[in-house]
Amino acid sequence: MQELRRSTNGLTDADPAELDLLFQALPPHLNRAVKRLDHQGLLLEVVLDLGREPEARFPDHEVILDDTAVTAEDLEFVATRVGSFGDDNRAGIERTLHRISAIRNRSGQIVGLTCRVGRAITGTIDIIKDMVIGGKSILLLGRPGIGKTTMLRECARVLADEMKKRVVIVDTSNEIGGDGDIPHPGIGRSRRMQVRTPALQHAVMIEAVENHMPQVIVIDEIGIELEAVAARTIAERGVQLVATAHGNSLENLLVNPTLNDLLGGIQTVTLSDEEARRRGTQKSVLERKSPPTFDVLVEIHDRDRLAIHQPLAEVVDAALRGTLKPPQMRIRGADGAIVARIAEAAPMRTAAVREPLEAPRSRSLHETVSVFPYGVSRNYLEQAINELKVPIRVQNHIEDA
Repeated sequence: MQELRRSTNGLTDADPAELDLLFQALPPHLNRAVKRLDHQGLLLEVVLDLGREPEARFPDHEVILDDTAVTAEDLEFVATRVGSFGDDNRAGIERTLHRISAIRNRSGQIVGLTCRVGRAITGTIDIIKDMVIGGKSILLLGRPGIGKTTMLRECARVLADEMKKRVVIVDTSNEIGGDGDIPHPGIGRSRRMQVRTPALQHAVMIEAVENHMPQVIVIDEIGIELEAVAARTIAERGVQLVATAHGNSLENLLVNPTLNDLLGGIQTVTLSDEEARRRGTQKSVLERKSPPTFDVLVEIHDRDRLAIHQPLAEVVDAALRGTLKPPQMRIRGADGAIVARIAEAAPMRTAAVREPLEAPRSRSLHETVSVFPYGVSRNYLEQAINELKVPIRVQNHIEDA
């Protein structure tokens, strides 16, 4: 079986054999150029844009591979040596974790390619392994390229191989299990379900739980309301969920009208006078509609520094009252030792965590009003303000409105 490389601190070298398969898909002159690079095992991606110089990107710098601009023939060379591009303009190389993403012009012709190096790394979930093997449903958040998919893959392997659980991966872009019909060894004994088109991800999620009796379902990139509803349906059936979602933090998710259902959803409730006095709040307050889909939310700040929000129901309730419950910070040192501590409390800067403010009783027609747009298009709002010439200022933060 293929050896998997263990992560200690920072980025780990890619497997040389798999890296060579990616290099072979490049035009000969670029293949030779990239093989001359130092530390090629730390390569993140190769970027080819029509009419520009080809570029190799590393964690802390970029390298121009050739002084000659990329041609249409170069792009065609790569496109014919990788798998077919799906509706999401992504392709791969069979039984590897590499991803080739295309940029197209209006005619549908490829004018740019991003050849991203995929890595199967063991040890990446040591920092949250207690929660993974404890059966908790976990939602991972973080910026693109931070390592969410790598952690998902390792979660699937640990649960399937070490915990002997029935794990099904819903692999929409073939990023978790790699391209081709035979999945990459990095997912262990997990089973992988491919998705014909990204628009059908929610249907495959339900199909997985109905047809294959999984104990765990792993999902990459929950991004639309249908997928959030499907995730809730799965969780209500007692299946452990491990997933990623579009967003960087708990605050991002709270103000996202599409995805805040993952946190239980948000509704405005009108209290009686007596209840409002008892709580010491206004009559209109924000409350959680239902239990969160997940037990734990993990913000990935970098590869060795995570913020853990749990229990998620209590965290969301506190946030809706305007006080963010400090997360537990887990930090992995250079020696692999993991340190856990409670972070300092920080003020919330989001629309969903403040109770609705009552409008003033009266206001001058010429007085400027500050508003914070929630659940509406900021561009449309600003366009309407300009056309109507009304004294309204759009604010970036709720506390300024």
